[in-house]
Amino acid sequence: MSEATFNQTELAKYDGQNGQPAYVAIDGVVYDVTGVDAWAGGKHHGNLAGQELTKVIDEHSPHGRKVLQNLPVVGKYVD
Repeated sequence: MSEATFNQTELAKYDGQNGQPAYVAIDGVVYDVTGVDAWAGGKHHGNLAGQELTKVIDEHSPHGRKVLQNLPVVGKYVD
């Protein structure tokens, strides 16, 4: 895993807007969703990149965590 560490403020910078990459945090791991078509523009089914989305993926996502295995890990998320 990368040595980069993101808190809420740092992660929010990676919202997929204005040329920024799109990152999301799930269970303490930060993933890069920039190249995922479904996350175009930093948005995916009402969810926004640059946020911690563990509850969303566990409770509302039809695909669950299985999609995470194909995403690049860019760091860890700390509260």
